[in-house]
Amino acid sequence: MNRAGNHNERIRTMTFASVYPHYVAKIEKKGRTRAELHQVIAWLTGYDEADILRHIQQNSTFETFFAEATLNPNASLITGVICGYRVEEIEDPLTQQVRYLDKLVDELAKGRKMEKILRTS
Repeated sequence: MNRAGNHNERIRTMTFASVYPHYVAKIEKKGRTRAELHQVIAWLTGYDEADILRHIQQNSTFETFFAEATLNPNASLITGVICGYRVEEIEDPLTQQVRYLDKLVDELAKGRKMEKILRTS
């Protein structure tokens, strides 16, 4: 398996619950709230608060997390570099979706306005 294949497989089996505390720590350290984080997750996935908490409690893999999500039609407007990858150029759909979420969390932590993060006019 090539480098990209290994990376994509690692993303596929990683759990949302294992990454969620890192998201929380990152945004709270910058003065943002868990409610704002959940708003960003909800915008991308269509999940409500109960869905997010269920996926944490069930230790859902990212594969399951995004398979059950209704991805926002404006998700493709998320562009830029995160974790060394240009999100709009990622070929694996699941890896791209996870990086979309990473990018949104990063923007939230950097203090970007919510309407810009949520790609609203």
